[in-house]
Amino acid sequence: MAAPLLHSVVTRQVQGDTPQTLAQVLADDTNLAVWQRQLPAHISDFAAMVLSMDQPLAESRVLEIPDDETAPNLANLAAGFVDLQGHDGFIADVAWLVSAFACLLGARRVGLRLRTLDKAMCPRFHVDHVPVRLLTTYAGVGSQWLEEGAMDRRRLAEPAAEPGDPRLIQQFRSGDVGLLKGEKWHGNEGRGLIHRSPALAPGQRRLILTLDWLA
Repeated sequence: MAAPLLHSVVTRQVQGDTPQTLAQVLADDTNLAVWQRQLPAHISDFAAMVLSMDQPLAESRVLEIPDDETAPNLANLAAGFVDLQGHDGFIADVAWLVSAFACLLGARRVGLRLRTLDKAMCPRFHVDHVPVRLLTTYAGVGSQWLEEGAMDRRRLAEPAAEPGDPRLIQQFRSGDVGLLKGEKWHGNEGRGLIHRSPALAPGQRRLILTLDWLA
């Protein structure tokens, strides 16, 4: 008899149209919370212009979160695009996400990565070996993920084990903000969200932001 694919603890994913939805990731039975948001036009236009310029963008930094809840210092982030209309609004949005992420988790140190991509960095379904990660796509197609039971966790990274039915593959929309629990969240071992980067057609690009809880 085949082993069951579902973990003994029910694992769920939640989605909603308000930022308060993100707090549901703290629940023991939840490994994904998605704020399905509509990006303001000035931010989506800025992100689209960044992609249209076809210039590389790959920035990483570790942010120390102030105790007094002041906005994180994002000076010089995406500095190569500072002359584009909407840059200030974009930076303000990233700063708000960093602050909200840190406040929700009580984080004192956050790892930030802002990148443009022209190919799938993680094309196979996998889980992250981190406590929790924030992921949002500002422009381009969003990442894909699976509900619990859609794939045998013992066969992660095996192409033949990935779902053949496209109806089983969920996808973030551009602008959505997801909090993805990984394997290092206490009590979530063996239940990290299964996800992957989307395949990109020639000429397609993405602008993505990820935040990691470091301490």
